[in-house]
Amino acid sequence: MSITRRGLGAAGLALAATPALAQQEWPARAVTLVVPWAAGGSTDAVARILAQRLSQDTGRSFVVDNRTGANGTIGFQSVARARPDGYTFLVSTVSTYAMAPHLMALPYDNERDFTGLGLLASMPIVMVVNAAFPARSLAEFVAMARAPGHRLTYANSGTGSSTHLATELFLREAGLEIPDIGYRGGGPAVQAVLANETPMVFQAASGVLPHVRAGALRALGVASEQRSPLMPDVPTFAEQGFPGVLVTEHIALQAPAGLPEAIGRRMHALARAAMEAPETRERLAALAVVPTVGTPEEWPAYFAAENAKWREVIRARNIRLQ
Repeated sequence: MSITRRGLGAAGLALAATPALAQQEWPARAVTLVVPWAAGGSTDAVARILAQRLSQDTGRSFVVDNRTGANGTIGFQSVARARPDGYTFLVSTVSTYAMAPHLMALPYDNERDFTGLGLLASMPIVMVVNAAFPARSLAEFVAMARAPGHRLTYANSGTGSSTHLATELFLREAGLEIPDIGYRGGGPAVQAVLANETPMVFQAASGVLPHVRAGALRALGVASEQRSPLMPDVPTFAEQGFPGVLVTEHIALQAPAGLPEAIGRRMHALARAAMEAPETRERLAALAVVPTVGTPEEWPAYFAAENAKWREVIRARNIRLQ
């Protein structure tokens, strides 16, 4: 018996009894990995590295299908409507499964229409300033922002994005009010800080690490529990007095609700092996991406906690899509 199509919520795989034959025969044909973001971005790159390794390990084709638009929800909707037969999976991001539901009406049920197979990878989020900016620590930045008549702004790469909400979380924790300047994506936002149009931006390490290493940007804090091996000299927000500023750009693996348990287990095992292979780790490190493979059992608690966290931040900061 397979998992029911609806009623499991955001749960990971239930321990439903599925014939072993289903696992042995899968995959019998090409498998699609839907990416709800455009080709060329970090999530797309991770999905393509994963697909290449899965194709190699199984002898079957794993292909990436970019379904973009509406904060990732177009791609999510296509997976929610797909048959739960093990031939459509979703390479998803926290900005869509934990942030978008509290900013917009969804054309699917975020809690009931998907099976969570666990996390795949993570990208540390970093607060950076232009190298000419006087603040050399979070304490100095906060002091400047609290000074009467300050003119500080920050670059917003997209309302409702993980980096935008990370910035708003920091402002809430620090008790600051700093206006944003909107840009069409992470790349333009980083370029704006490089050009000194605005002094600060939160961004995934992959988008700023080359500029930090080149000395054009200065990293003031990393929003993870521990320092990133990519930039070990940069202290965490917790080390600098802001323990509540914990934000990681997670990439996860999901499927339509009702996925047979045996296929889900098989896919998870294949994905884990692929992500933890030394050559995969090397390729991901070049993108400032860290394999962070979770399990189906861990997914429900993680999913619930992330949704609760960002629901509160969005409410408290009165964030709305315009």
